[in-house]
Parts: sequence; structure tokens; C-alpha cells
Amino acid sequence: MQNLQTQTSAIQEMLSTLGITEFNNGACTGTQWLNTNGDILYSYSPADGSKIAGIKQATANEYELVIQQAQNAYEIWRRVPAPKRGEVVRQIGDRLRKFKEPLGKLVSYEMGKIYQEGLGEVQEMIDICDFSVGLSRQLYGLTMHSERKNHRMYEQYHPLGIVGVISAFNFPVAVWAWNAMIAMVCGDVVVWKPSSKTLLSAIACHHIIASVLKENDVPEGVLNLLAGSSKYIGDNFLEDKRVPLISATGSTRMGKRVGRIVGERLGRTLLELGGNNAIIITPDADLELALRAVLFGAVGTCGQRCTSTRRLIIHEDIYETFKTKLLSAYKQIKIGNPLEPSTLVGPLVDKGAVEDFQKAIEQVKLQGGNIIYGGQILTEEKFASGCYVTPCIAEMKEQTSIVTEETFAPLLYLLKYRNMVTAIHLQNDVPQGLSSSIFSNNLKETELFLSHWGSDCGIANVNIGTSGAEIGGAFGGEKETGGGRESGSDSWKVYMRRQTNTINYGGELPLAQGIKFEV
Repeated sequence: MQNLQTQTSAIQEMLSTLGITEFNNGACTGTQWLNTNGDILYSYSPADGSKIAGIKQATANEYELVIQQAQNAYEIWRRVPAPKRGEVVRQIGDRLRKFKEPLGKLVSYEMGKIYQEGLGEVQEMIDICDFSVGLSRQLYGLTMHSERKNHRMYEQYHPLGIVGVISAFNFPVAVWAWNAMIAMVCGDVVVWKPSSKTLLSAIACHHIIASVLKENDVPEGVLNLLAGSSKYIGDNFLEDKRVPLISATGSTRMGKRVGRIVGERLGRTLLELGGNNAIIITPDADLELALRAVLFGAVGTCGQRCTSTRRLIIHEDIYETFKTKLLSAYKQIKIGNPLEPSTLVGPLVDKGAVEDFQKAIEQVKLQGGNIIYGGQILTEEKFASGCYVTPCIAEMKEQTSIVTEETFAPLLYLLKYRNMVTAIHLQNDVPQGLSSSIFSNNLKETELFLSHWGSDCGIANVNIGTSGAEIGGAFGGEKETGGGRESGSDSWKVYMRRQTNTINYGGELPLAQGIKFEV
């Protein structure tokens, strides 16, 4: 009882620190919170089933006010020099450092990932702030020689406008930061629609950054929040021509809808969607290294990462050896409250996710698979929220239809292969193309995997797992993963409009391609 009271007190202290009250308005334009009147949506923790707080959802009325404010802010913000915009982002990063522990704890408690992963997610926000500060002085264009005498050509990038960010529940704060911090230094303004499953984490972020925006006289409307379900903020957001770019993270089904609606108005989309990620394990692999990578990739965040490891493609000569090691490791996994330090696997996000997990396991059995470990719903008193499951391992004779789907839960498929060509074919023979990995110390195998006829994924790793990307590299995938890239590298270009300029500094007007047109 004492431990429960202590934990309850710590959670209340955390909520108070982050400005979360019993009922919270769902719309913000930076420092100003709008009085929202939508239906109250309660956030429940999958850790213990407790009601955390209520959100008065933003409605279509607040949506219009926010978009108008964002338009006004863009007229001012785009004229601020990029390095000065970067200075604001630097301060946001510093403010996040001060609130890393309580925000990480809220992410863990509201979403269900373990506390260390919650802290890691906030660290990703801090890292992208650091990246964006440097980027603010590196928004480079190109110069090129003209074919015409006394002419100069170059390309430059300009701010795009309002960037709409739709984030998913599994990374309730980091995905927003990946987009928002880069968009800010590019001169854009941001309107954020977070997942309705994790609205409190989004509200907390805006409480944290408000003082930075105020101290720097950032125009009201540069960073905006619309916390509400699709009942209020849905197709109207996607159809709005005032929002030139929608960056959406979530399921492939959701992404297809976003892409279609935004595409009909010829708007831009940045889509980071589903993954069905495989690891190939060869006879030349370091099996202990591979085992650690598989374990985190398959059960980390309870299998609720788009980069989670879903498939193991193991050479037949080492299949039984690795399977034995894997089963032994799974039996040692500590499942429990995500806020407890010893926990490695927390709950699924809600009971709907548990139902999807069960349905997938039934399909595995119907399609000839053999469940060799886990798959149960945990019913002990400490798992009373009904969201805890035992990570599942299934042996498959072939890659059936259920294996080619993304089940957003800790369900791992084992497949055998005989030669590398077959392994790569299995790896690629799914609709998704996000992350992939090979474990091998054979140079020929690894180079083949990374070649143009190797992995077809946006991320291809050697001797590390599929999960846990760094912010310095562009993040995203191919095929039904959407083709978008966010975070590092040159992904900033998608948040800007590109312009080619030609300057004539001579006294004649020659035409390109040598065309003669004289009167």
C-alpha cells in the first residue's frame, strides 16, 4: 500500500510540474490557450488503468482560429533570419533538458513504454533541437554555370508556410519535435494534431516551450496545438489549402487516406507509415550480438515501434541453435509497470491493441504457424489494466499473409533460409519497406545486402538491429511505408520550396538553347 501511495504521489507531482490539471484545454497558439468546448476525452494509463486527466477537445471553431493565427505568424516568422530562428530552437532544447525526467515519465505513464524509453524519447527531442540549431546556418542552395554569356544561375530554398504534423501514439512527443524544430528553422510555422491516445504528452510539451516563446517574442501562432479526435480535426485539416505540407506518422491505412485527400488538392505529404522489419542471421553472425539486437527490436516498446523487429530470417544451419538462445532470453524478460526500473516490457497502449494481438495469433495458427512461446494476456492483479501480454514467438514454414501484415504488438516470426538470395527475397517480399538488418561478419554477404539488389528498405543496417535510429540520418522507408523522410540529413528540403534563379548582368538578351527570336 505504501508503494502505491508513493507512486500515486509521484505521478501527481509529475503532472503538476508539467501543468497538467484535472481538465485541460485542447488548443494553443504558442503561449495562449484557447477555451475549447469539445467533448471531454479522458486519458487512461495502460500501466494501471487509472484515469490521468481530461482534455476538452479542440473543435472546428478553434481549428479556424489556430489556422488564421498561424497564417499571421508566418508572415512575420519567415522574415526572421534563420540563425535567430535557430537560437529559439536552441533554447527549446535547453528547456526540454530541464523537464526531461517529468516529461519522460508522462510519456511512459500515458503511452506504456518503459521509463528509460520515455527518457530516450525526450532525448531525441533534445538531439533534434541541437541538429536544427546547426542546420539554421546551413540551408544551402547551389550555384551553376549558365550556357549564356554574362549570366549566373543558382538555386535557393524559401519557407513553405504552415506545416501540419499528425503524430502517432507510440512516439507521442519525439515525432512532433523531429518535424517542428526543423520546420521552425526553415521559417515555417507548425500546427500539431497529436494522437488522441496521448494528448496529455502533447499538452505538456506546449506548457514546457511556452516560456521560451514568450521570452523571445516569438509571434503567437508559430507553434500551435490542436488536441482533438478526428471527429473535430480530421478531413478539414487534410483538405485545407492553407496547409501546403502535411507530415503524418501512423499506419499505412491512415497514410493512404492522408495521401489521397491531400493529393487531391495537390498538396504535399511527408508520410512515415508502417514497417514489417526483418533481421537476416547468417552462419557467420555473432549470435550473442544478434540475440541482444533481436530482443530489443522485438519486445522494446512492447512491439509498438514502426521499426520493431517482426521477422527473423535465420540460416537453416544455425536455426535451432539461435531459437534455443532466443527462447531462453524471452523467458527472462521482466514484464510489469513501465515506471519500475527493472521492467523491460510494459503494456500495450490499450485493450484494442490487445484484441489485435489476439486476432493476429489466431491467424498465425490458421495459416500453419506454430506458437512456440507467449501470446497470453496477463490477468494477475498487478496487470489489472488488461493491457499486458506475453511477447509471442511463432515459427512459420513460409511467409503467409499474416506475416506480410504489420501487427503492432510483440509478435515475432521465425523463418528459415538456405541461401542469401532466398533470404533477401523473403526480406523484401512484404508491402512495407522501412527498416532491415543483417548479422554477418562475411563482407560479401553484408555488401550484397546493402547493394542495389539487396534490401529495399529506407534503412538497412549491418550488425545492429532494426530499431533505434539516430536523428542525424534521414528517417523513413519505401513502398507502403510512404516514401517520406524526416529528421536528419537533408530532410529539411521537404519543409521548403525550391527556386531556380537566373541573373543577367550583361547588356544582351540571349535565349537558352541558342534560340533566335528577333523583331
